Order: sequence, then C-alpha cells, then structure tokens
Amino acid sequence: MASSLENLSLESKEVNNEDDVVNPWNVCSKNKTGIDYDKLIRRFGSSKIDEELLLRIETATKKPVHHFLKRGIFFSHRDLYSILNLYEQGKPFYLYTGRGPSSNSLHIGHLIPFIFTKWLQDAFNVPLVIQLTDDEKYLWKDLTLEEAKRLSVENAKDIIACGFDKKNTFIFSDLQFMGECPSFYANVLRIQKSVTFNQVKGIFGFGDSDVIGKIAFPAVQAAPCLSSTFPFIFGDVKVPCLVPCAIDQDPYFRMTRDVAPKLGFSKPALIHSSFLPSLQGADTKMSASDLNSSIYLKDTPKEIKNKINKYAFSGGQGTVELHREKGGDCNVDISYQYLKHFLESDEELIKIEKAYTSGKMLTGELKKILIESISKIVQEHQTNRSKITDDDVKEFMTPRKLS
Repeated sequence: MASSLENLSLESKEVNNEDDVVNPWNVCSKNKTGIDYDKLIRRFGSSKIDEELLLRIETATKKPVHHFLKRGIFFSHRDLYSILNLYEQGKPFYLYTGRGPSSNSLHIGHLIPFIFTKWLQDAFNVPLVIQLTDDEKYLWKDLTLEEAKRLSVENAKDIIACGFDKKNTFIFSDLQFMGECPSFYANVLRIQKSVTFNQVKGIFGFGDSDVIGKIAFPAVQAAPCLSSTFPFIFGDVKVPCLVPCAIDQDPYFRMTRDVAPKLGFSKPALIHSSFLPSLQGADTKMSASDLNSSIYLKDTPKEIKNKINKYAFSGGQGTVELHREKGGDCNVDISYQYLKHFLESDEELIKIEKAYTSGKMLTGELKKILIESISKIVQEHQTNRSKITDDDVKEFMTPRKLS
C-alpha cells in the first residue's frame, strides 16, 4: 500500500493532465473565468468553507466574518474545525503565513493573505509568525544573496504597514533566522530526514537538472508549522498552527501534515484563498515579473489609472449599444473581480453588479469606481509605510517573547 506521501506524488502527476495548473511556481487556466476552485478542492482533497463553518467562526469570535470569507475568496480549509475546538476550549494556537520577497514592492494581490491574517489575529488574539523566504528566492530567481536580504527588509515594511500588532507578531528572514535560532535548523533537518528525494520530486515536480537547494527547501517552509521552531515564543509547549495562504502553497503543507505527527506535533490546519487575477484576465494570477499584470503598492495614482484603463480586461460588449442591450459579464470582468476583493460594502457591490450586468453601467464607469477604490487603498498603505523606520523593522524581526 502506498504511503500518504507517495499518494501526494501520484496526485501531482495526475494534475499535469488538467486544464488548470496550480502549484507554488505557476498558476494558469484555459478558462476565461479562471480556476475551477470546486474541482481544485476535489483534486487537493481539502474541504469547502460552507455556511455552517462561517456561522461557527462568527459564534467563536463574536464578530461578523470577514468579507473575504462571505464572498468565497477564502474558500477552502484543512482541519479548521479542530482550531475552533481548541479556541472554544481556551487552548492556544498560533498563525503562520509568509512571503517570498522577489520584488521591491508587494502588489495588491499579495495584500490579500496579509489583510485576512490581520483579521484572524485581531479576531482570535493569537501570536503570528511571518516567514520571508529570501533563501527560496535566491535559489529560484536571478538574485544575489545580498539582494535577497535587501528585498526581505523592503517587503517586511510593506507587511508591517498592514497594521500587525508588534507585541504579537514575529517576522523573520530565513537567511537571518537560520543563524539566530538552532531550533529552526534542527526542525528543518528532522523534516528533511522524514521525506525522501523520490517523494519530494513527486510532490513538487523537481527534475534532474534542479539544484539540490531547491530539493531541500520545502523543509524550510514546513518547519515554522512546528512550534518548537520558536522556543522563545512557546517554550517547550507544543502549540497547534493555522496557516492562511493561497492554495498554490498547499503542496508544502500537505507534505508537512504527513510529517508533523511522526515528529510528535499536530498537523497544521490551513485556510486557503483563491487568486487575484492579473489585469489581463482571470486565467492567470498577478505576476511580480510582469509590471503591467499587477498594481503595485508603490504605484502612483496616475500609474494605477493608466494600468486599469489600458490593461484591465473587460466583460463588456463591443459597442455601447450592444452593452446597453446585453449588459456586461461580471464573471470575467477584472474591474468587478477586483472590487469583489477590495470593496468592503456588500450593498455597494450588489448595486454595481446589477447595474453592470443590466447594461446600465458601462465599462468605463466601472473602471472609474475601481480606480478610486484601489487608489485609496494604495495611498493609505503608502502613508502607513512611510512612517515605518528601520528600528520598527528590527523590533518586528527580533526573536522575543510575544504577548
């Protein structure tokens, strides 16, 4: 009988025959409406977030659920019920998320897991660790070690600007933290010893020409799921972990969920987000390597306006007359899809959807609403970021006891 890790390998081979490609390095779909997330849930073996679970979260936190949950942007989970059980019993858990620093600035798609993670931290009042995988980007991208370290600091400022609680948040760069904390490296080694080359090759699709650093890296992203990686926060107590992340990161944590019990730890629970599509259409996600596919947090109001007007894929008709007659398609219209993510008012979003699908609202009018909405978010973020000092970054990135 095949082990669970071997089953993961078999699954990843089957994925090659699917229209939708979803893995940590590539996300694309042949469908103009984007990834089929119901099919992805079945393929990955996760569970859909349903109304019952949303009610359970509201009951536990005594707060309305975030609009990312209500609108299905965070749509899938693994063992979230077990985390809610712990919380209701007064037992601890912690949050773990991360970022691979490959550019000077985050784009708005990168904001989604951080906005939601901040909501989780505030709602449950729990510690949070944020991993910056500068080692990963050094291995996969054409970067020097020095540049990878510099990008970590720049990205840390963007993350801090999201408003995380300094008393309850630890941000760490792999390149720095590996030398500061022997427990981190010890757990990386324990995980590396628990997964064979054949298994990791099957899960992640590594080839014979890939450098050995890539093959060893998944254990580095897995290690923060073990609370003993952070003895200065948790001491000797084994504390369960919840990982909010985009679903393309799931292969790392499926591997971790197989290994963790063998090392005496709980399986990490996960909550998955969908992807913010690129400006050019829902069949691809935003890419940090294509400046015109993304709106960056450093973009000026003029750049945001130009990008949306020029590149945002429209679900409208070819002429004004035809649009008035048939209306627009919100399922493929990028301006509407972005508003679904970033416009908090449910009432406003419903009005816009009705006006656009009926033909009452034109594409230009929809883009104008998006430009105003995104410009405000980016402006607020830039203001927050401008107040962050090097000392603030150092405090967030210093190993210490959290509240």
